[in-house]
Amino acid sequence: MTIAIFSLLLGFTVEALVLARVLLRPHREPASRIAWVAVVLALPLVGVVAYVFFGEVNIGRARLKRLRAVEARTPQPAPSPPADSANMRAEIPDRCSHLFHVGTSISGMEPVAGNSARLMVDSNAAVDSIVADIDAATSHAHVLFYIWLEDNNGRRVAEALMRAARRGVACRAIVDSLGSRQMLRSRTWKAMRDAGVKLGIALGIRHPILLAPIRRFDLRNHRKIIVIDNRITYCGSQNCADPEFRVKAKFAPWVDALLRFEGPIAQQNQRLFAVDWMSATGEDIDDLLRQPFRAPHPGFAAQVIGTGPTVRFSAMPEVFESLIFAARKELTISTPYYVPDESLQSALCSSAYRGVKTTLILPARNDSWIVRGASRSYYADLLEAGVILYEYVGGLLHTKSLTLDGEITLIGSANMDRRSLDLNYENNILLRDEATTRAVYGRQMEYIARSTLVTAESVRKWPVGRRLWNNTLATLGPIL
Repeated sequence: MTIAIFSLLLGFTVEALVLARVLLRPHREPASRIAWVAVVLALPLVGVVAYVFFGEVNIGRARLKRLRAVEARTPQPAPSPPADSANMRAEIPDRCSHLFHVGTSISGMEPVAGNSARLMVDSNAAVDSIVADIDAATSHAHVLFYIWLEDNNGRRVAEALMRAARRGVACRAIVDSLGSRQMLRSRTWKAMRDAGVKLGIALGIRHPILLAPIRRFDLRNHRKIIVIDNRITYCGSQNCADPEFRVKAKFAPWVDALLRFEGPIAQQNQRLFAVDWMSATGEDIDDLLRQPFRAPHPGFAAQVIGTGPTVRFSAMPEVFESLIFAARKELTISTPYYVPDESLQSALCSSAYRGVKTTLILPARNDSWIVRGASRSYYADLLEAGVILYEYVGGLLHTKSLTLDGEITLIGSANMDRRSLDLNYENNILLRDEATTRAVYGRQMEYIARSTLVTAESVRKWPVGRRLWNNTLATLGPIL
């Protein structure tokens, strides 16, 4: 047998094995299977290599084993003392209870009452508040960021942690190895370590090419978590950076929303942080989750929902779709990245078809040209269904928010794109409170005031080449 024939047979064998894996791999959408089969058949060598790098949602056996061990031994947040049970009990009406059941089935945490929240005015004001809370910390200050830049706001948070560590507060900071790669090489990172801040790196990506068959290197920890003294936490879209976001300055300002919570919801965010921290560093901080929380006053019900590639398949889409289908009067959503799966797109269209005032706010300019084109491929169907569609023109709208019928809010790190739905570790808080929902809805209305209404007529006038490009990108969505 000649070398040429052997090489040809080997190529066919490898291609057949990859195609079999595509078709047999569990939890893959039919659209994703079709897309991968088409790529492997059309571009055999490129398709096989692409599948090795990006086809499997796999963090690696060693990492998964370590994560499962940490999850198994990490307790759920401790219950409140009996004297506080009335304040802590989450009284949720039947019309909303099923929404929180979905969250409980994902993260195992029941909704808990006794919470209050305040919407930060803007990104700089949010950092002012975070720094003030770290400066007032007496026990511990924990932060986790996907992106942490060594700019003005990034250094301010770092300096606050260093001040706290020097006065004896236990300070821990963990960042994603890809999103915060510049911070990891910075003087500020070293200065924090020297000051006594304990540091961790999530999902390290050393030797990505060599390890591609073992684990997928682009699975990221996209969470943004701050927990102070087990009683204060922040949740929203904001990374640790200036709104000018100098690494992508031409899209600035980054427009974010962040809620500052007080109450037992902080302990639920603490559990997400603890699992990520212990998986990355090995340090046991379980005791922080065993401390009973004493609710200072009655407050609203809230629940932390953590999703990711090692959580139940389709968890994040289930959260979004449950909320969308629950809408009866009005549904307003902002997201910077809209590349939905078929069921999520259908849910939004269904909301408008059944008479719910359904509004979607997206950025007019996007830092990802792939997402920008793919997002716009969905416009025609959304508009035909009656979805009110806006494009924000005052910077890159980065806020991930959903308000429902004036009483339910979902806020956090998850986008409505394939990465957040399938690949990234995300954290969100679901809450029922009219005042907080009114504040978030008001912020959404501010976004609309700075936006351009997208009409069906304007979409129909797009040139054929533009529509062809957008639809091509959307077709590749399942494999991106």
